[in-house]
Amino acid sequence: MSTVEPVFAVVRQMLEKEGFAITGLDQDRPWGGFFVIEEGQAEKFAIHFFPGRSFGDLEQLGKLSPKILIVAPGKRLSWQYHHRRAEVWSCIEGPVSVATSDSDTEKHLRVLHPGNEIDLARGLRHRLIGMGNWGVVAEIWQHTDAGHPSDEADIVRLQDDYGR
Repeated sequence: MSTVEPVFAVVRQMLEKEGFAITGLDQDRPWGGFFVIEEGQAEKFAIHFFPGRSFGDLEQLGKLSPKILIVAPGKRLSWQYHHRRAEVWSCIEGPVSVATSDSDTEKHLRVLHPGNEIDLARGLRHRLIGMGNWGVVAEIWQHTDAGHPSDEADIVRLQDDYGR
């Protein structure tokens, strides 16, 4: 059993206990992985993981896609941005770090503790970074192009520790 499997098992159990339908799973990313939640449960997901937010505020850009990101200690997702989505993240388990910038150079680093949230506008450069323990982050994609919703291919990688 790899070190990622027990973490994914705990998160899967939590999601199933709360009644979330898992439609996708990737635990083979070099930094950890993610769960994809049924889009029809976006409102339930938002209420559960973003309790201080109005669902209408999250939904104002249109279609929403909920996910759970899991990042290993000391690992980093690529330095990236998106053309067709904004994202909202809420730390569930952490802490985790989030680097952001309006340019291609990493400038701002913010530590998120459980319950902390961050909004990532379309085009904002960003990176999730694992700290001392496994980090778990609820993520909602806010699709900004209704005619062409975002997908995993909508990632512009500016730097990547894994050569992708």
